[in-house]
Amino acid sequence: MGFRFRRSIKILPGVRLNFGKRGLSTSIGIRGAHVTVGKTGTRTTVGLPGSGLSYTHLEKAHHDSPSAAFPAEPAIPHGKAWRGWLWIALLVILIVVAAQH
Repeated sequence: MGFRFRRSIKILPGVRLNFGKRGLSTSIGIRGAHVTVGKTGTRTTVGLPGSGLSYTHLEKAHHDSPSAAFPAEPAIPHGKAWRGWLWIALLVILIVVAAQH
């Protein structure tokens, strides 16, 4: 059995700072839908609260080769982060529609 450590601190409504064995990450979102950004990449999680059902997608961070110690320009995250925000927006819409019925 492996050793695990995780601590989460709420810094604003919908924003959490996460501390773990591997480092620091930030989660943004609501219950049932959030995006977590850390050194390993961007993880998008969408779920149905209370059901135990969820979907997670990890967009791994792209790292430059070690020979590029001093890059000419700052690193820009690659990937499709818009997909995570789309899932969050769809889940929020579904929750609002369900609450009205």
